[in-house]
Amino acid sequence: MARPHDREIHNHREFAAAVARGSLVGHRIQSLDLTDHTFALLSVATTGAVFLGCEMQPEAAAKVRGDGALVFPPVPDLPFDPYRALLYSPEDLFAGVREEGYEATPDALAYAWFQRTKADGDIFASMLRAIHDDAISDALDELLAGSRVVGVMGGHAMARGTDAYAGAARLGRSLARTGLTVATGGGPGAMEAANLGAYTAPLADAVLDEALELLAKAPSFAPSVTEWARAAFEVRARWPEGGDSVGIPTWFYGHEPPNPFAGHIAKYFANATREDGLLARCDGGVVFLPGAAGTVQEIFDNSTPNYYESRGEPTPMVLVDRTHWTERLPAWPLLRALASGRPMAARIALVDSIDEAPAALRRLAEAV
Repeated sequence: MARPHDREIHNHREFAAAVARGSLVGHRIQSLDLTDHTFALLSVATTGAVFLGCEMQPEAAAKVRGDGALVFPPVPDLPFDPYRALLYSPEDLFAGVREEGYEATPDALAYAWFQRTKADGDIFASMLRAIHDDAISDALDELLAGSRVVGVMGGHAMARGTDAYAGAARLGRSLARTGLTVATGGGPGAMEAANLGAYTAPLADAVLDEALELLAKAPSFAPSVTEWARAAFEVRARWPEGGDSVGIPTWFYGHEPPNPFAGHIAKYFANATREDGLLARCDGGVVFLPGAAGTVQEIFDNSTPNYYESRGEPTPMVLVDRTHWTERLPAWPLLRALASGRPMAARIALVDSIDEAPAALRRLAEAV
């Protein structure tokens, strides 16, 4: 019996293969320009097929509808594709940043559209956001199938050029080198540092030190996202053979740009969907670096399914920086009290330094 993903067609090669087999029955075809494939569409059965955002000649569209296929046409004048089949790349979201600046990029334009429509009560706009986010979740599941994912959470305010940023980058590199897929919230600060570390994981150790030095000339995305992003793309251009990782940001916090070091970016409109989806996919555990309200929220969003074991056995949780999590924002005492007497007690740890986190994560993963 075919799995649902086996019926999805994401590119023209897959489309041609299905046509060669003589049938598009029951398939889901996402965001393809089929205007030059009219003969194929007129020639094969398309009963039960769903065409999501595919451009077609009028006669082809009429024929597939006559077969009983559903056709969701492209939506004009949108700065994003609600039916997209793949996650974003840094180049997708930052197209034009070198020439025209960040304000002209698809990422900035999508955020501007979201700002205009998020509270206008228009069901069409809310439907487009929901379709987009569901398509992103589908693409994320396909990407991560069979991967062991570890999350790195932390604050967006961590500046390039600091010891904390360098430590978070070393953490991402260390985790990626053990074969884990590093996933972050996809934004700047600690999130970018972890994605940077994963990017440099296949390269010589000295590359990370050089990259950190290059990035330090634009310490923060404020006041200029353009200069911050250009510095990142300078690093990517100098070392183009970097490793992959995942960033899962949101336009809900659109004033914070996504970072360009995550090779695959699952960007959402709905922050609640993004938060839950990010943590749910971290089956290898989560490392929580010092952060503020957002990171505290993530700690307890993650602890709830661990407490109730609603996703199976608890996954590891490592909190980094004893002073931060016991004095400044005392999340650790509450987390430890919640875990007391439950299986999750063996899956939580508090460490003093970021360099201790990988070993703590391994120890918790092996705990019975």
